[in-house]
Amino acid sequence: MSPLTFDYIRQQLAQDVPPGNNDEESIWYQWITALDTLEEDFLISPKSTKGIWFAAKLSAFYSATFLEQFYGWAWKSQDESCLHNSQNSVLPDAPNVRFGHSKCSILPLKETDGSDPFLVLITPGLQIALAIYGPPRERQLLIRTDPKTIDSILFQLSERINIDLPNESEHLRLLLQDMAPLQNKQDLALLFWPRLAQRLAKVRSSTLTGSSSIYSQEKQRQLADFEAHQSELVLLEALSHEVRTPLATIRTLIRSLLRRSDLANIVRQRLIQIDGECSEQIDRFGLIFHAAELQRQPESLQQLARTNLSQLLLHLKPIWQQQLERRGLRLVISITPELPEILSDPSRLETMLGGLVARYSRDLDSSHIIQLSLTSAGTRLKLQLGCKSQAGTIEPTCVQSNDKQACLNPVLTWNPTTGSLQLSQEATQRLFHSLGGQVSAGSSNSLIVFFPLAGEIC
Repeated sequence: MSPLTFDYIRQQLAQDVPPGNNDEESIWYQWITALDTLEEDFLISPKSTKGIWFAAKLSAFYSATFLEQFYGWAWKSQDESCLHNSQNSVLPDAPNVRFGHSKCSILPLKETDGSDPFLVLITPGLQIALAIYGPPRERQLLIRTDPKTIDSILFQLSERINIDLPNESEHLRLLLQDMAPLQNKQDLALLFWPRLAQRLAKVRSSTLTGSSSIYSQEKQRQLADFEAHQSELVLLEALSHEVRTPLATIRTLIRSLLRRSDLANIVRQRLIQIDGECSEQIDRFGLIFHAAELQRQPESLQQLARTNLSQLLLHLKPIWQQQLERRGLRLVISITPELPEILSDPSRLETMLGGLVARYSRDLDSSHIIQLSLTSAGTRLKLQLGCKSQAGTIEPTCVQSNDKQACLNPVLTWNPTTGSLQLSQEATQRLFHSLGGQVSAGSSNSLIVFFPLAGEIC
């Protein structure tokens, strides 16, 4: 498992810790009480004005208002964005939680990160990591304060920010430098657990009933939203199929006409153009169908084979050039010679890469050049997609602004300005993950996909 996933971080926190035996309800009581203990027993006096925090996922922090005094990085899932759809709160009944303020950066959770919450809080006099971990009926609350574990996790979180939000790396470094030297409270863990136990023991039955009611209502609401989204995904799969079927029939008829030798050149050119448009939309709705299927029934990496990505890109280059030229765009592909093979599914990867190029170029005008490069990156290959103006400079128009995108569901986004419908960032990441790839945002708003070498997995 990659050290840059939050599941791996939770495993580190659980190292040398006996398995838990809590159910879902009791572990959430412990989690909420642990946040209260941290705030009221360790942060109020003396109150620190310097600090940073890292958290995932946001819906687990509706009561943690103490985080607002420090700068933080919060990871939230696409489901949270779509279901809660609010910048000022993460739960409908938490109007005072302002994770959208200027002292917090919001980043996307990946499928491999898992869904359990964790919090890492760093101040000059207190460094602590909390997380929920374990399978059902074996849930446990993890709390670590030892410098070795904190340093290791802080390093991995720094690397993750460098991947998810490269421009923030220097900011993080400066904030840590400003807090140096870090000195943790002596015997913090020995103090924390008794305080937590006292708070849990003092919980009145009425409070427990109220908390249970709130928790049950939230779970029921999440279940209702989940069932509604499942129905939407089934409908989306059916619509994608219904769109592709007539387009495939039209393409078949066009190709039969193109076999005739008595067609005028202008008619032949128009038919070829229609054939290309049909193929592009068939592939596009095929990706939407598969994305909805993966969202509804996630699958693990399977049936992947050695794939020569260099040859695949060279094979696809003329097809992409023809599609982009219809919109007045140019394509430049740069491939490092003699690159090793990757592990993927060549047929599905061909469609996915075509969809990625189409998605990236959809809102660009004819003054731009699409740049695609394939290079070696240690134990992976790095596929980078970017753009520049015909004059050779990176322009703001290259930026695919997420602010313009309206989230319809975890699979699709819609640009109300252009009317374009496309795969969401989460759906794109999920599709590439099923093909062995990992999507990342690069500098100057480029898109990067890392593929593991076949020799590293086989």
